[in-house]
Order: sequence, then C-alpha cells, then structure tokens
Amino acid sequence: MIRAGAPEDMAGLTALRTSVAETHLSVAELAALGITPESVLASIAAGERCCFVAEDDDGIAGFSMSDRRDGQIFALFVRPGCEGRGHGSRLLAAALDWLAGCGHESAWLTTAPGTRAEGFYLSKGWRADGLTADGDVILRLALIPRSRPAPSSDP
Repeated sequence: MIRAGAPEDMAGLTALRTSVAETHLSVAELAALGITPESVLASIAAGERCCFVAEDDDGIAGFSMSDRRDGQIFALFVRPGCEGRGHGSRLLAAALDWLAGCGHESAWLTTAPGTRAEGFYLSKGWRADGLTADGDVILRLALIPRSRPAPSSDP
C-alpha cells in the first residue's frame, strides 16, 4: 500500500534511511547535511516537499520524498529485505506523478555511481546528465504533463 506520509512516520523513516547499506548515512551525517526530522517536517508543512510511504505487514517498507521547488526526487529508500517487491517502483511513480501535478516537465536526482539505485533509475528510463562536485551521478527524466492540481501531503 502506498499512502501519504504522516508526522508520526518520522521515526520509522529515519530508522529505515539509516538502515540501508548503499548510500548509508547516520543520523549525525544526515544532520550535518541539514536533514533532520524537524527540517523534513517543516519543508513538508510549507508545501515544499511531499512524502509517500509504502507499507507491508511489518510496517514501513519504503518511502519517497520529492521537492516541489525544483522537481527533485529527494529520497527513495526501501527497507533492507524488501527490495524487488515493487515498493520502489510504486513509490517512484507516486513521487513523479506528484511532481508532474506540480507542473514540472522533468524530474532529477543524484545518486552514487555504480550503485543498485543508479541501475534502478536507468532501468526506468532516467538518463545521466553529468556529475555533482562530490562525484554523484545526476539523473533526469522527462515527465508527462498533468492538468490537475497536485495533492497536498502531510509528512
């Protein structure tokens, strides 16, 4: 099941984000980047970002976050052991649909080169568009325009 994120999900989202092996970041490393539960909740409350959550019988199986301001997929993570079950594909589709509903004609993201994540996005039609100063790959995808307004979302 895919649903809009809620404030009470933040502890579970943080635990999931810090549990992944690829592109792992600790709570302290996330905070050093300015990514804290408080900053994420504030950006969602301000309408800047949207969060979607995938659930299974064991709770949160994955989540995505996208940014209305610039069309970025800010986060997409699946709980270890839940890969290959379609959660990531459904979360990505929800995030892209939301961005298209916000009026974006394309979406972008960054990820470490040579990772499973990079392969996932490339298999979905994303195209490489250079590297960041830190060496991450920049990926872009054209979106299908939507004529309806974007849904609002609580974290």
